[in-house]
Amino acid sequence: MNPAPALLLDTFSLFFRAFFALPPMSTSRGEATSALYGLSTLVLKLLREHPGAELCFALDTGRPTFRHREFLPYKAARAPAPTPLVEQLRRLDELLDRTGGIVLGSPGFEADDVLATVAANLRAQGRPARVVSGDRDLLQLAFGSVKVEFVGRRGKDAVTYDEAAVVARFGVPPWRLPSFVALVGDTSDNLPSVPGIGPATAKKLLEGRENVGELLADSAGVPPRVAELLRSYAEQIAQTEQLARLRVDAPLPQPPHLATPTADHLLALRQWFEVMEFKSLLPRIDKLIAAR
Repeated sequence: MNPAPALLLDTFSLFFRAFFALPPMSTSRGEATSALYGLSTLVLKLLREHPGAELCFALDTGRPTFRHREFLPYKAARAPAPTPLVEQLRRLDELLDRTGGIVLGSPGFEADDVLATVAANLRAQGRPARVVSGDRDLLQLAFGSVKVEFVGRRGKDAVTYDEAAVVARFGVPPWRLPSFVALVGDTSDNLPSVPGIGPATAKKLLEGRENVGELLADSAGVPPRVAELLRSYAEQIAQTEQLARLRVDAPLPQPPHLATPTADHLLALRQWFEVMEFKSLLPRIDKLIAAR
């Protein structure tokens, strides 16, 4: 069994994070490259830290998902992507193809659901895996043999979460985070909160309860004001939990869902770095090639 963890990358999240973390960059031809450079740097770092690791890149397909159909305001508050970022997307496939990892998407599902499905399969096999993302939604996957490497904003180091780290941060285990979100909301996804219920109250309400269904069915010991809020917002709470919970049944193509980059892949990636004028990355990838 491969001792290195499988690396499951939340591609668009990392691509966007790279764009906003770095100053504008361009080739001598005037082509914007900062997001491509940032994602390339992260991939090389992961391959250096986890020799022999298998890779998977999860992508959104661009089609509406079941969440958009069930809740029209889902993610509706997000601003359009800046033009220099959109322009770099046309080169993203070139980068991913040269890494040698498997690229996966599932129509009607988000990349997060693809990652959750692959992670669940690996967890069931007892295989170590590391989900790499800048999206906190993925923290619900950080248990068993699966960890989540959360890539922070500019200037912040990545943080690796396991079950204990999630509990220390939020006061609930990873699989209970969708229930937590159902009470406190999530502004990034435009998911509503229950007015008057904050993180501390949500944590107390979920103690000893696995989900909001159990909470709504049995509110014994809940203060009257909060119990009234739960009754008034019961439908919203149930829907939000369903939207926030990642699916582990996203339809995927036949395996393999993971692959290890070969020396040929790395050589092709090096040539692409030359085309993109990523000169500072050439010594880094040369070390990886030599290690093969």
